[in-house]
Amino acid sequence: MRLLLAEDDPMIGASVQRGLRQEGYSVDWLRDGREIAPALATTIYDLLLLDLGLPGIGGLQALAQLRESGAQLPVLILTARDAVADRILGLDTGADDYLVKPFDLDELAARVRALLRRQTGRVDPVIRLGTLAFDPATRSASLAGQPVALSARELALLEALLEQPGKPLSRSQLEERIYGWGEEVESNAVEVHIHSLRRKLGTQTIKNLRGVGYFIPKAD
Repeated sequence: MRLLLAEDDPMIGASVQRGLRQEGYSVDWLRDGREIAPALATTIYDLLLLDLGLPGIGGLQALAQLRESGAQLPVLILTARDAVADRILGLDTGADDYLVKPFDLDELAARVRALLRRQTGRVDPVIRLGTLAFDPATRSASLAGQPVALSARELALLEALLEQPGKPLSRSQLEERIYGWGEEVESNAVEVHIHSLRRKLGTQTIKNLRGVGYFIPKAD
């Protein structure tokens, strides 16, 4: 899952980016509200983490513009504005959730998981497909009830494929989901991770539609 963080405080931004990366997310961080629209126009994100007190364009204005454009991207406001009126305004402007600073990173991660789960229409916090299961909260996978040891990149790739079973994702789409800005990507990185996942989960778990991409078949 790839997240966009809009936060101008360097300490908070670094802490949130580091904490969510440890949770297995790819997190791009920008510090100016004017950079939000261009970032969303060039990259597909699963969630926007939005500070209200941004320079350039304030968070509320950026949020209003996002919703006016018809974008349904989930938005979680992160702000020090704790008045009830501020919370109401943020939610009524189009935010999906509102978290007041200072906050616990574990709570932030839980709220992110809840919003992403809601976005995909899932009720079960665990993503299941046949005998394969992935738990975003614990960053763990199991096959037929048995735990499978996967690296952070393998887990991120598995999550991306499980979110849309039956839909092929190209190598570039998978790279965008598991790597953020500034992260070096080897030319065959996705193929290496796919090979490792097939070895650990079974050779038929992940299919390749030649010239299109990789996918996990829907359960029968």
